[in-house]
Amino acid sequence: MASSRLVDRMTEILGPEGVISEREQLRAYECDGLMNYRVIPEIVVLPETAEHVQRIVRYCHDEGIPFVARGSGTGLSGGALPVESGVLIVLSRMRRILEVDIPNQRVVVEPGVINIWVSQAVADEGYYYAPDPASQIVSSIGGNLAENSGGVHCLKYGFTTNHVMGAEVVLPDGTMVNIGGGKAPDAPGYELLGAFVGSEGTLGIATKITLRVVRKPASVKTLLAAFKDTEEAGDAVSGIIGSGIVPAAIEMMDSLCIEAVETAVHPGFPQAGAVLIVELDGPEAEVSSQFDQTIEICEKANASEIRIAQDDEERALFWKGRKAAFAAMGRIANDYYVQDAVVPRTELGATLKRISELGSEYGMRVANVFHAGDGNLHPLVLYDNDVPGEAEKAEDLAGEIVMTCLEHGGSLTGEHGIGRDKMKYMPKMFTTEDMDTMQLLRCAFDPHHICNPGKVFPTPRLCGEKPGPFHMHPVQKAGLAENF
Repeated sequence: MASSRLVDRMTEILGPEGVISEREQLRAYECDGLMNYRVIPEIVVLPETAEHVQRIVRYCHDEGIPFVARGSGTGLSGGALPVESGVLIVLSRMRRILEVDIPNQRVVVEPGVINIWVSQAVADEGYYYAPDPASQIVSSIGGNLAENSGGVHCLKYGFTTNHVMGAEVVLPDGTMVNIGGGKAPDAPGYELLGAFVGSEGTLGIATKITLRVVRKPASVKTLLAAFKDTEEAGDAVSGIIGSGIVPAAIEMMDSLCIEAVETAVHPGFPQAGAVLIVELDGPEAEVSSQFDQTIEICEKANASEIRIAQDDEERALFWKGRKAAFAAMGRIANDYYVQDAVVPRTELGATLKRISELGSEYGMRVANVFHAGDGNLHPLVLYDNDVPGEAEKAEDLAGEIVMTCLEHGGSLTGEHGIGRDKMKYMPKMFTTEDMDTMQLLRCAFDPHHICNPGKVFPTPRLCGEKPGPFHMHPVQKAGLAENF
């Protein structure tokens, strides 16, 4: 239970309605979307303004108390896992859209704003916010920023980092700074915004975020193609990209995933070993020509069936099936462990074959749904947590899949982050010198390691000092703020 002093100070800042300290209530915040790791925080606080966040962080800094920021809690890497003796700062009440500036194609939001709300706010003006993770109806912009989330359309439009133009940030010592260009296309000086986006909450807390919105394309065409297996579907992907076409999205689902989504949301997908959803957008003449070419490539790859969305309603049904994939697994398994790793497109076939072999070796089912266009895999290891040892076996299998991706020239994460889940694999991809160099950046922002500690790196990496109260000389603090 939190000390009375901590509770009193947080209540002074937020009022009693903004503080949670009862153990049974705290349990609601013990994990994010990855439920294999659970920690009950010392206290949960719910700020409503940037000033609240600043005062909370400054107190934590002065008292040497670790803190973790959390949005909607939909992350899948344990990135928002609380610290047992720390403060969990939940930003879900900071959910205002502060400004919509269509002439400059900018929207300014607080971190608790839900992803889909941004597109809804500008839809009548013919614009939308491009990054669209499968969780976009529940995930928050602050969390998307922390993990550099992608989504089904990231192949053409890029990840969150390509659409965040500026941010107001509370640093780990309580200093508030602005980084990035905001409404300007670019900002002078160091590219601090690029370092901050995707830093998994280890460098500070964004309290205001400036986003870039884009105009809706003149034409959109979507098809669903069925194949005998993932290898044939992979051939189609290689053919499309190799021809010079850059689709807005290419998504693949295997037979197990198709079974789950059909049971859950009934999108009417064909029975097949794999399906591709391919979407093209842009000028009407260009889309029409490339769409015909895409159909030809799918036919050459032995597609058994090709369906073309005839209207927005049918297109939405295709995407409903894809975006329901994770949640739908509950229809065919009690539990699942989702991984997130990347391989070159040319290695998709060999990697998927090895994942299938690993599933057989472990005696466990693995469903595959992924961003085929950029090789970002999301294998879901299905298990039953009520069976002793199955959760541990599922985690071991997921680890084998990560190692397989590395062996095929891939990387540890595409969009879910390292968090708590994949820290142990960092030395498999990076040398000690690499990680020590990365730590230098973290130390520049958080020299006392109190901001989301215990994430990303496999062993504690401090900055030559023990965590604790940090008293910077006022002149030094002013100089640091000036550099931002």
